Amino acid sequence: MQIDADILITWGAVAKKIKKGDFIFHEGDHPRFYYQIMEGTVKMFNTNLDGKEFTQSEFKTGRSFGEPPMFINENYPSSAVACQDTIILKLSKEKFLEILDEYPVYQKQMIILFAKRIYSKAITAREIINNTPESRIMGFLNDFKKKNNRDGEKIEIPYTRQEIANYTGLRVETVIRTLTKMKTKKIVQIVERKLIY
Repeated sequence: MQIDADILITWGAVAKKIKKGDFIFHEGDHPRFYYQIMEGTVKMFNTNLDGKEFTQSEFKTGRSFGEPPMFINENYPSSAVACQDTIILKLSKEKFLEILDEYPVYQKQMIILFAKRIYSKAITAREIINNTPESRIMGFLNDFKKKNNRDGEKIEIPYTRQEIANYTGLRVETVIRTLTKMKTKKIVQIVERKLIY
């Protein structure tokens, strides 16, 4: 969701620079702010007891993140970190909720946003439950193309094999082996280590 930056600033939001690799919040923290990205990319993820990372979502310029726990007064279920140097607008939870009361159009946008996220999580869960590494990777690739309005065309996938593993819950070795099989089947192309799908 994107609330007009001028409205956010008028209601007290402050711009904050976050360096690549710095955390915005950690899993288990209590939500106290609305965050909207002015520039950059933020990743939300979980880490298991073995230190393996599972990427939940990635948010880019203009998008907000971390809102659901604010509405139900629960702690964050995952951590958020800047994937590159990032600038965010940060507004107190109380002021954010007042904006939603004042501007019903943003309430509707928030409902649509939550519906899309729930739908996306259901699709991701379906792909993870499927035991075939190829289907998990295909689901990830198709989702990336859909989110970027690039269905039906071959594009370069801007993720490393490790990042694909983090998104799909697979081991990086499995991703590499599966992509090699997919290349043989002509499902993907690998040109100078770049993945084309």
